[in-house]
Amino acid sequence: MRPLEGIRILDLSHVLAMPYCTMILSDLGAEVIKIEKSDGDDSRKFGPYKNGESAYYMSINRNKKSVVINLKDEKGKEILKDLIKICDVITENFRPGTMEKLGFSYENIKKINPKIIYATISQFGNDSVYPGRPGYDIIAQAYGGLMSITGYPENPPTRVGSSIADIISGMFSAIAILGALRTQEKTNQGQYIDTAMVDCILAILENATVRYTVSGEVPQRIGSRHPSLTPFDVFKTSDGYMVIGIGNDHLWERFCQSIPEFNHLFASERFKSNEMRTKNEADLKKIIEEWTMKHTTEYLVNEITKAGVPCGPVNSIDKIINDPNTKYRKMLFEFDHPIAGKMITANSPINLPLTPCKDHTRPPTLGEHTEEVLSGVLGYSKEKIEELKKDKII
Repeated sequence: MRPLEGIRILDLSHVLAMPYCTMILSDLGAEVIKIEKSDGDDSRKFGPYKNGESAYYMSINRNKKSVVINLKDEKGKEILKDLIKICDVITENFRPGTMEKLGFSYENIKKINPKIIYATISQFGNDSVYPGRPGYDIIAQAYGGLMSITGYPENPPTRVGSSIADIISGMFSAIAILGALRTQEKTNQGQYIDTAMVDCILAILENATVRYTVSGEVPQRIGSRHPSLTPFDVFKTSDGYMVIGIGNDHLWERFCQSIPEFNHLFASERFKSNEMRTKNEADLKKIIEEWTMKHTTEYLVNEITKAGVPCGPVNSIDKIINDPNTKYRKMLFEFDHPIAGKMITANSPINLPLTPCKDHTRPPTLGEHTEEVLSGVLGYSKEKIEELKKDKII
C-alpha cells in the first residue's frame, strides 16, 4: 500500500499549480478524480505535442482519472454533488469567486460533506486585500520579490527558469492537505486551505528576507554568487561552466591546499576568512576563473571533488536527463500512451522504501474514466450514463 491509499480527491484544477499538488498526492497513493471541461484542461493545449497530445499535460497529470462534466448545466452540478459526497478532499485553482458563482462555495460544499477538506490556490489568496485579482506564475515571481534578486545587476529582473511559483504553491498545498487529512482522521472535521502563490514566493526568499529585516538592506541582483559566502558562484571553464560552493573556512583551506595553483591564497589576509573573501569577492573570482578557464569542466569537477570541496557542472537539460545517477535514482517515468506512444517525463523524487512512490499509471486521455467513475464509483446505471451523454453533460 501507498501512504494515501483509500483517500479520494476530487480535483477541479487546471494548468499547473494545483495539478502539481494533486500529482504529488496521487504519487502517494490517493485516488484523484480530475474533472475536465469538454475541451479539457487548458494545459492540453500547451506544447510540446506528440501525435497531437500535449506532453506538458502529461508531465503533471500521471495517476489521475479524467472525467468530463459540463458544470454549467444543472445535471452536471448534480454529478459534482454526488462526487463531493464520497470524496475526502476537493481541490481547485480558479480565479477567486469562480466556485461561488457555480454554487460551490466552501460553505455550500460543507453542507454536502461536512468533513471534506477544501484546498484552493490563487495569486493573492481568497482572503486578501486584493480580492479576485487574477495572476500567473510570472506575476507571483515578480510581486513576491523573487525576480528582483534573480539575474545580474546589469540586466533586467529575471524569471526563474521553471514555473517555481506554481510548483512551490502546489507543494505547500500538498503539505497542507496532508496536515488537514491527519486532523480529519483525528477529529472527523474538514478545513478550508487557502494558499496564495505570492505567500509561497515570500516564504522561500530565504536570507533575502532577514537581510532586509535585520539590516534594512534591500537585496539586489548579484548573479549566481551567494551574498554572504565566498567563493560560492558559477565559473567559466574552457568548455562551459561549473559551480564551486565553499561554505566555510575549513573548505577554503582544503581547496587552497589541494589545488597547487591556490596554495598561496590561504596565507593572504584578503582571503583568510569568509568575511574577507566576501569583501574581496570580485578579485577572488577573477583569480579562480583565470584558472578554471584553462581546463575542461570534467577535469575541474574531478580535481575539486578529490579535495572534498562541493562543486559540479552547469548541466544542460539533456545532460541531467542522460546522467547515470538520474537513471540509477529512477528519476525518469517512461510509459506508453495510447495516442502519443512512448513518453518520458520526470519522476517523483519521493523515496519511501516501505511504500514506494516511483511506479505510476500513465496520464489519462480526455474523459477516459468518465464512465468508469460514474458507474463504478457513483453507481450510475448504464441508462443514466447514456442519457447524460445524449444531453452533452458528459
